[in-house]
Amino acid sequence: MNIHSVLRSVCLSSALVLLPAQAMADPLPELTVYTYSSFTSSWGPGPVLKEAFEAVCECRLNYVSSDDGVSLLNRLRLEGDRTRADVVMGIDDMLMPQMKRLGLVKPHHIDLNQIPLKATLNWDDRHFIPFDYGFFAFIYDRERVTEPARSMAELLASDASVIYQDPRTSTPGQGLMNWISLLYGNEAVDAWRQLAQNTVTVTKGWSEAYAMFLQGEADYVLSYSTSPAYHQLVEEKDQYVATVFAEGHLAQIEVAGISAFSSQPDLSRQFLNFLLEPETQSMIAQHNWMLPVRSDVELPDAFSAAERKALTLSAEEADTNRREWLRIWRSAAGQ
Repeated sequence: MNIHSVLRSVCLSSALVLLPAQAMADPLPELTVYTYSSFTSSWGPGPVLKEAFEAVCECRLNYVSSDDGVSLLNRLRLEGDRTRADVVMGIDDMLMPQMKRLGLVKPHHIDLNQIPLKATLNWDDRHFIPFDYGFFAFIYDRERVTEPARSMAELLASDASVIYQDPRTSTPGQGLMNWISLLYGNEAVDAWRQLAQNTVTVTKGWSEAYAMFLQGEADYVLSYSTSPAYHQLVEEKDQYVATVFAEGHLAQIEVAGISAFSSQPDLSRQFLNFLLEPETQSMIAQHNWMLPVRSDVELPDAFSAAERKALTLSAEEADTNRREWLRIWRSAAGQ
């Protein structure tokens, strides 16, 4: 061995000794969760869940966000097997058939019989777990609207101004589309025409619509029956109220699943189990302002007013009719 080889060996050995132990160790595995933007916002559940999960998983949790649940599905469809997603979180139960048909998720292999899910959810799906749910409702300011609509029919017949979300990009928007289609059937086109007369705007996602409502740009905004709980518990304001419609309300169940192309299936499954833990369920409810799917989670009294008479629509029926219902909405609402 010549002198230059000896010197190189000595330098390399010295450098290895000086390297910190963390640099020598394998890097932490990364879990990439695709979800919607309000979930990952500073006031949403994303940051607190990230901190809590990283404390137990020995991993790094990364979020990739889209405007809303429908936008999220569209992104996954375009990315296909090039996606970085390990977990898909934030589409709803009505989009599950489409996700399965497109081959975007794989079975979760979690025994949900061991978890006290609410019986009203009637949950039995091997690809998705529920992580929260809520009832679609219109929110109004009682200081501005003194005689609120007591039914969908009253709202449509009134001259009250309304903001709602685009069903092509937003799960609440699709929720309203399903709700009106369920209530009015073949007469849905007339219902949409009535609503169009009082519509201020149709936004791409929930956050934009709700912000405009809070700025006083409409009497009503499409949201959830749990939305007033946020104002009561965080802002200590009680003027925001959710409608109670005589016909009933359609529920939305938000779900999470493992990407069919995940490189971290075991870590993804650990994350799904984490979402169903009691402490996590409480965090989600009080940061995402929805109801927990477990029956053993206690919440502040502000959530008690959120339950509604539930209407029933199967995901399969919504999936079968989505294209036609979108066509009717576009033609009647001028979109």
